[in-house]
Amino acid sequence: MKQVSLVLIPFLLGSLVIICAARTNSVERVVDFKTANGTMLKGTYFDAAKPGPGVLLFHQSNRTRKSWDDVARQLVAVGINALTVDTDPNKTRKQRWPGDLDAAFEFLGSQPGVKRDVIGIGGAGVLGVENSVETVRRHPAEVKSLVLLSGETESLDFLRQASQLPELFVVADNDEYPPIVEAMELLYVTASSPSRKFVHYSASHEAPWLWYEPFDIGKVPAKGGHGTDMFKVHPELPGIIVDWFVTTLIKTPGHAPADTVASASVINQIQMPGGVAQVTQQLIEARRKDPDAQLFPEVTVSTIGQDHMRAGEPKLAVDVLKLVLLAYPESADANETLAEAYLADAQKELARQHAEKALALLDSHRLPASSWTDTEQYRGEIRRGAEKILKQLDHN
Repeated sequence: MKQVSLVLIPFLLGSLVIICAARTNSVERVVDFKTANGTMLKGTYFDAAKPGPGVLLFHQSNRTRKSWDDVARQLVAVGINALTVDTDPNKTRKQRWPGDLDAAFEFLGSQPGVKRDVIGIGGAGVLGVENSVETVRRHPAEVKSLVLLSGETESLDFLRQASQLPELFVVADNDEYPPIVEAMELLYVTASSPSRKFVHYSASHEAPWLWYEPFDIGKVPAKGGHGTDMFKVHPELPGIIVDWFVTTLIKTPGHAPADTVASASVINQIQMPGGVAQVTQQLIEARRKDPDAQLFPEVTVSTIGQDHMRAGEPKLAVDVLKLVLLAYPESADANETLAEAYLADAQKELARQHAEKALALLDSHRLPASSWTDTEQYRGEIRRGAEKILKQLDHN
């Protein structure tokens, strides 16, 4: 992209003075903005040209903001504004925080059409991950989604406390800067959000340790395993990141589907004596803070309930499947499965009630058949199950 001469458009935004470059094409423009202490930062703003969320992207120390260009352009194509920014890897944390981070965040939020309370943050490498987590920590109310590639952070306590923040973690075994794999695994297991997701590209062995990423000046050859370098080796990865932001910023802002592995502790608790009642109370408490909070995936806990059915334990099945329905009350699948359990437990009226509710939900076409699938084939399976229950009840 050819940069034209700067057109200075200074205006005051709190303590931040912004100077924008002239637009170079319909969606991208190079921008310079000044921090409160007078430091100038350079970025590229990708304008979706319509109201929508914003995403701020930080690069790794051995790359520049341009390493995010492909992702930023894909974000614009789906209606998400994006800002990539160059940060100086030679600066200490004290020099970067909070001035550089807040300046970039404020610039993004100040752009026309950007919903400043629906912001996503992404970072690659040690520098980018540190900057990303710190930015979220400083703006928890506005940031609704986080993407971290191949890095580490000292703010583990924040990840542990951010129990409902959707987080995507990405790492490759052949990362040139070990022990980044172990560092990313630590971030993932420390985070407490049930809607976090881990993308782990496996290899036969990890790369040897050669040098530190933040101080790499050509000492470590790039082989496509670190940060945004993974985009060339794994061309589907930008799309995964964009889809994550679409889900967490547009479809369900601040939320992503609960993940089975991320919810392992809750799922194990459900299978312990008294665990269903405990998790039920936890869900009720979580919903008081966030009406859309989820602690576990529908299909996973439904499988636990159906396992009780197969084992001839309908009362235990009813308990588990009532919890599933509490979490996913508009699921035709959850209603039909619970109806089966009620029928097996000889609770006929409740079986009829939930079978009819399943059919009504299917007929309305207002919502998906379940939180995990909405194919016509599966809708047909739910319908056949509900109708079979009603037929059995009518013959008894």
